[in-house]
Amino acid sequence: MPQTELSAYLPIALMFVLVVGFSVVSLFLARLLSPRRPTPEKLEPYECGIVPLQEPVQRFPVKFYLVAMLYVIFDIEIVFLFAWAASFDDLGWYGLAAVGLFTLLLIETLVYVWRRGALDWNLPRRRRYQRAGSAAADVERTAA
Repeated sequence: MPQTELSAYLPIALMFVLVVGFSVVSLFLARLLSPRRPTPEKLEPYECGIVPLQEPVQRFPVKFYLVAMLYVIFDIEIVFLFAWAASFDDLGWYGLAAVGLFTLLLIETLVYVWRRGALDWNLPRRRRYQRAGSAAADVERTAA
């Protein structure tokens, strides 16, 4: 390999050495400066400075986390569309076809999540829709 091609990797190698060096120094300093015998108060979980007196009455709904994850996923997908729009002229018809397929899959995923009820926070209403949907499917099966 010519020397000019290897010199192109010098910034990457330098960054790798800096990252490894920073990690090693950080771990060494944390070990050096950390307390040797922590008090029982230091070993307790920290919750905003308030000592929990009892367990919560109601658990936090998993639905919140599901919607939050879906938001992050769809938000990241939109970032890909911005990157495509920035290089629209260079990609041509191939780029248009690729982003069309990407958008169709994104819409299909949204419809799937919506139909499964992942975006519906009202549990009684969702159960009513599921019962109505299964009753309609039963009627269709008996009619056929």
